[in-house]
Amino acid sequence: MEELIGDKAIHFLYSSAREKAPFLFRAITSARFSSELLAFLKFDMGVWLPSRKVLETFGINFVECLHPEEFTTMRRVFERQIRYWECRPMTEDPAAMVCPADSRVIVGSLNDTSTLFLKEKFFDFEELLGKDKHQWLDVFQNGDFAVFRLTPEKYHYNHTPVSGEVVDFYEIPGGYHSCNPSATINVITPFSKNKRVVTVVNSDVPGGTGVGIVAMIEVVALMIGDVVQAYSETRYDNPKQIVPGMFLKKGFPKSLYRPGSSTDLILIQPDRVQFSNDLVRNRSLSNVQSRFSEGFGKPLVETDTRVRSTIGKAI
Repeated sequence: MEELIGDKAIHFLYSSAREKAPFLFRAITSARFSSELLAFLKFDMGVWLPSRKVLETFGINFVECLHPEEFTTMRRVFERQIRYWECRPMTEDPAAMVCPADSRVIVGSLNDTSTLFLKEKFFDFEELLGKDKHQWLDVFQNGDFAVFRLTPEKYHYNHTPVSGEVVDFYEIPGGYHSCNPSATINVITPFSKNKRVVTVVNSDVPGGTGVGIVAMIEVVALMIGDVVQAYSETRYDNPKQIVPGMFLKKGFPKSLYRPGSSTDLILIQPDRVQFSNDLVRNRSLSNVQSRFSEGFGKPLVETDTRVRSTIGKAI
């Protein structure tokens, strides 16, 4: 069973505090308290920086990091840059969709006749994209999705999952609920209630991945005040804001989460991508314990994945 940072506190917040002290619950999950006060106390005070040995026990590999000598606060550790061009290899297959983050992933379907149907467990589809975005609701109806959960020790840059042209980019306001499984289970459709940034890419263009329209949704969480757009095709140099009309190349840094845990969601048009076999197979393993399995009452197992690894291919 996964050991989660701050698990007891999150469990208290989303059970006892949510029911018995709703004012406290609303305050802690508000933008100002979460992103300013909590984040400052947790990540910006040098007194919170554990030893290198302790950080390594959480899986932080200093060998792959750029400028580890600058890790003087937890924020600098969590916002670290890595030599992804060396330590996160990517397939040369132009038809492959790649993982957007070092994360734990679950794949599913928006089609309630599919064996992968999981949509109602994680988000409200109409609310997720914005109820006024009817064109995208129609495009992704009965399509597929993947949920990528970034735990606090992970590398916090998101990378582009496909190559293609940005056709829409917008932000949806919301709360700052934790992405810990305890919060997901206790709060109905939390991923569609948090503040989030939506990037819609058309991959059916010259040089694109050829998997149709793809939406990448970056969901903020407890202590994460912002998603900084920082697209760069040369390592991390000259980062750019995402705007419609921009062509994004697969596998490059796209954005940075502020410290904490958070979640990426990818929506795909129906019948355009075949998810990798291991992601589909692992999801339904019955001999592995999972926080989601316990909460949802069915086998539901995440697969630990690395950014730029293949998660599916164009059909």
